[in-house]
Amino acid sequence: MEYNGYTRTCGLIGNPVEHTQSPLIHNTISEALGENCVYVPFHVPNGKVGEAVGGAAALNILGCNVTVPYKSDVIPFLKDIDPLAKNIGAVNTLVRIEGEYGFKGYNTDMPGLYRALLSDGVKVEGESVIILGAGGVARAVAMLFATKNAKEIFMLNRSIERAEAVAKEVNVIAGKEIVKPLALSDYKDLPDGKYICIQATNVGMFPNVEDVVIDDDEFFKKIKTGYDLIFNPWETKFMKKVKAAGGSAYNGMKMLLYQGIIAHELWTGCEVSDELADTIQEKLKKAMGVN
Repeated sequence: MEYNGYTRTCGLIGNPVEHTQSPLIHNTISEALGENCVYVPFHVPNGKVGEAVGGAAALNILGCNVTVPYKSDVIPFLKDIDPLAKNIGAVNTLVRIEGEYGFKGYNTDMPGLYRALLSDGVKVEGESVIILGAGGVARAVAMLFATKNAKEIFMLNRSIERAEAVAKEVNVIAGKEIVKPLALSDYKDLPDGKYICIQATNVGMFPNVEDVVIDDDEFFKKIKTGYDLIFNPWETKFMKKVKAAGGSAYNGMKMLLYQGIIAHELWTGCEVSDELADTIQEKLKKAMGVN
C-alpha cells in the first residue's frame, strides 16, 4: 500500500493498546478495497482521553476505535451519540461528523456480536438466553438481546444485588420485564429448556484456563449454543463443557472481527463481503497462533 498526502488515518484510543489486533483488521480491509487509509494504535495516558478526542479532531483523523478503560469516559467529549451506544452506556467507535469539529459515538461491539451470531446460524428472536455476569459487557449483551426480541433473559451473577440493578436498568430502557436476575448459586432454579448462553466475564481467560463460572455438568445440559466472549485461550473450559454436553460453542473472536468491520464501514462507507471477513479471520487466527 502506498501512503501519500491524501492518506486518511484511523486509529485506536486505549491504555494499553500494544497488544491489539485491530490494525490487522482495518489495514487488511483498506488494502483489499484499495482505500487510501491507514490504521494505527494510540496509547492514551490515564486522564487524557478528552485531549485525545480533541487532538484527533484537530488532526483530521477519520475515525477511532475506543477500548478499555475509555469506553464510557469518552462520552462527555463527543458531539453526538448513537441511541444504542447511549443505552448501553459505552462507545467503542468514533465517526467524524462532516463539517463539524468532533465525532459521533457508536457501539459496534454488540452489533458485532449479533453479526457473529447470524454468521454462525444462531437466531435470537424468541429464544431463551442465559448471561453469565453482570458487568458492563453483560449489561450490553442484555440490551442487545432485549432489542432483538429474545423471549427471556436470565442474568446470573455472584452478587444478586448487581444483577438486580442491571436487570432493572435494562428493563426500563427496553420497556418490558425481560431480564430476570438470579444469584449464580441459584442456577438450578432455571426453568427447563434449551438456552443460548453468553459467558460475559473474564473467568477462564489466560492464564487461568481451568477456571469456569459454573462447573456443574447438569447446567451445561441446558445450553444448546454457548458463546464465550473470551478468545484467549481459543477454546475455554466453558466451551469444552458446552460441547461435552452436546451443545455448540464459539469464542469471542468473531465479535472482535465484526465490531471492527462495522466500524470500518461507518468510517468509509464501504461494504465488507463475507469472503473478505473470512480472509481477515484466517489472518487473525494465524496472528494468534491458532491452527
